[in-house]
Amino acid sequence: MEIEKIKELMDMMKANDLNELEIVDGQTRIMLKRGSSPQVIPQVVAMPPVISAVPPVVSAAPPAETALQASGKSNGVPSASSAEDNLVEIVSPIVGTFYVRPSPTAEQFVEVGSQVDEETVVCIIEAMKVMNEIKSEIKGTIKKILVSDGQSLEYGQPMFLVEPG
Repeated sequence: MEIEKIKELMDMMKANDLNELEIVDGQTRIMLKRGSSPQVIPQVVAMPPVISAVPPVVSAAPPAETALQASGKSNGVPSASSAEDNLVEIVSPIVGTFYVRPSPTAEQFVEVGSQVDEETVVCIIEAMKVMNEIKSEIKGTIKKILVSDGQSLEYGQPMFLVEPG
């Protein structure tokens, strides 16, 4: 094939915004590529392991209640952790990062001994760059905070123990 023909083909590629052109004529094969083809490069982001000073809490809930929480039917509504203690868990309604205060310099939403009602904001859970205020949904006294500030949470994970009242 003549150089002039190849130049014509290159001009036609440019005019029609083509990135590749392949011509096969008998034993002659010409492949023209213009620029670089856009490539999709998948990115894998590894999250660092979360190291917590707080040991994991094992719920004393009966198996049927644990299954109810796992099925999503609790929907973040507090559930009893132990009949003998009469304490109620406030569980995480979403996966995210737990924050005990609205900003690093602000006071905590609640502390051990704080009185809460159904509308009291007890924490913020950050999920996908959205700050979600979590309300107590129960009236009582905070007896224990089960997670630390900045800790990653799973769906249904207990965050607080509340004594109803």
